[in-house]
Amino acid sequence: MPQESYTVEQAMRSIERYCAYQERCHKEVEDKLRKMGMIPLAIDEIIGHLIQHNFLNETRFAQSYARGKFRHKHWGRNRIIRELKMRKINQRTIDLALKEIDSDEYWDSFISLSRKRNDQLQSEKDKYRKRKKLADYLLYRGWEGDLVYDRVKELIP
Repeated sequence: MPQESYTVEQAMRSIERYCAYQERCHKEVEDKLRKMGMIPLAIDEIIGHLIQHNFLNETRFAQSYARGKFRHKHWGRNRIIRELKMRKINQRTIDLALKEIDSDEYWDSFISLSRKRNDQLQSEKDKYRKRKKLADYLLYRGWEGDLVYDRVKELIP
C-alpha cells in the first residue's frame, strides 16, 4: 500500500494541529514526521518553524509531563526522569520539570499510594512476600528506594 505523500506546507499544518492538541517533545514530532515520509531537511525546517511559532517547547512539554504523570498516574521522580530521558529531554530541562512537583504533595501522594496498595495486599499472609509485592509496586512507579524500603518496614513490621 503506497504511503500518502505530503508537501512541506501540508506536513507543517498537520504537525501544527498535532502540537496544538497537546504538548509534544521534539522526538515525538520527529517520529511523526518520519512516519509521514518527510526527508531530514524538511523535518529540520518544520521543527524550526514549530519552535519559532511556539508550537513546540521542550521545557513546557517536560513541565506538563511531570505534573500530569505525578498527579494522574502517581509516578515518583525516578519514573518521570526515566521517561523524559527516553524522550531525549536534557538534564537541565528535567530538573526544571521536577520543580513543578510540590514536595508536600509528593510526600502525601507517596503515603496515600503506599497505604492504598498495602490495603489491597491484605490477602497475602506471608509478611515477606507482602513486603516484596509492596516494594516492587512502589519502585515500578518510580518512587525512591530509600523512601520505599522505610515505608514498607513501617507498614509491614
